[in-house]
Amino acid sequence: MLSLFSNRNDRTCKGFNRREFLRIGALGMLGGMTLPALMQARAQAASNGRSVKDKSVVFLFLSGGPSHIEFFDPKMDAPAEIRSITGEVQTTLPGITFAGSFPRLAQMTNKLAIVRSYASGQADHTYLIPASGGNPLRASMGALYSRVAGSNHPQTGMPNNILVLPEAVQRGLRLQGNFETGALPTLTAPGDLGASCRAFDPSGSSEIQRNMEMRINADRFEDRRYLLGVFDNLRQDMDSRGVMAGADHFQQQAFDVISRGVAQAFDLSREDPRVVARYDTSGFFTNEYIQSYYDMRRASNLLGKQMLLARRLCEAGCGYVTVSDCGWDMHANENSPRNMAALPAMAGQVDHAVSAFLEDLEVRGLSDKILLVITGEMGRTPRRNGNGGRDHHGNLTTLAFAGGGLRMGQVIGRSDRIASSPATERFGPPHLLATIMNTLLDTGEVRVQRELGRVANVVSEGTPIPGLLA
Repeated sequence: MLSLFSNRNDRTCKGFNRREFLRIGALGMLGGMTLPALMQARAQAASNGRSVKDKSVVFLFLSGGPSHIEFFDPKMDAPAEIRSITGEVQTTLPGITFAGSFPRLAQMTNKLAIVRSYASGQADHTYLIPASGGNPLRASMGALYSRVAGSNHPQTGMPNNILVLPEAVQRGLRLQGNFETGALPTLTAPGDLGASCRAFDPSGSSEIQRNMEMRINADRFEDRRYLLGVFDNLRQDMDSRGVMAGADHFQQQAFDVISRGVAQAFDLSREDPRVVARYDTSGFFTNEYIQSYYDMRRASNLLGKQMLLARRLCEAGCGYVTVSDCGWDMHANENSPRNMAALPAMAGQVDHAVSAFLEDLEVRGLSDKILLVITGEMGRTPRRNGNGGRDHHGNLTTLAFAGGGLRMGQVIGRSDRIASSPATERFGPPHLLATIMNTLLDTGEVRVQRELGRVANVVSEGTPIPGLLA
């Protein structure tokens, strides 16, 4: 615990008096970064300014394996046991339909690019490959980005790599663990880059959320110059005495979040209530219902607010936000509802949350600044099993893009007749990595920055999905 005190008051017999005005909690002992190293990273980020574009990515990861057929490739001309259980809905693109749970997105296909020949190449609940692009450093794309751009935005202090779980938008939420709980750390794994590139997780505990608030009595806030001076002196004093030398990297990030005034970006109560209402997905299903099934115990009905928080974080300077929505394992084996009964509500939540997000970006003039990516760790078998569910399948995987200045209003690639394998050129995680990195970074500039070591090669090599980059 790092506590900061004013020096206006004397010590008591027990040490400092109780009029403490700021406390930063222990945000997890995950390995650290010394203050000098952090400053060095910031200096590097400043020098790398020429390679970092004014863009952000929101990586919406549907954990558990969303069915590509019940998303954007419904195959209604295939045999009955293969076609989408939710039917289809016509999009604004001639001859292109989405599954029936996506009526709002179907009317926004001018803002979307769907890849129907993308395959993660894996058929298990491991997130590292799709989240990292399979790079040899075993580092998630958010970690790679923060290594190039710096751990924090150089102007705002906002962490550049953030994970948004349901717990980040609802205090006291108690989601039960399942297989996805163990896989979650790989979604934002820093790999060989170390803990300094790990994603900042504001939902680590209720204490973290409490400690991201500034607690100052009204009579202590009377002199803003004095408060600013306290922070300036504090930074100098800690630097000279090495107090922060052994501090956890995330304590330093929390310090920056508070002292540089960006903690409010994490607070949805500061958002216009009308905007919050437009994002709200709480009515799609109840937490009590989904918690009845093992495969869905990390699912929630909070995706809309997670997407709203992601938008706020990008506006405040975050370059890479990972949003995790769990519960997409659809075997229908009593661990999840038979006949995939929960799928229409879960997919409907995605339709509502994503369409609200895209509409919000357009209103705010951010459509070209923020790239949304929608995917999961794998797809689902074309033929439904005896329980009416779909099992693991690695040869086709849901992938969609929106915004970011990419070319929208298109469908790239085709699947075969039964949505089992790509019928056209197959794209995989390395293509996704290259597409995202080329959106966020000037990879030609990154390539010549020798101080980045192997990261420069990982980020600058690879072939983006053709037809997307403007």
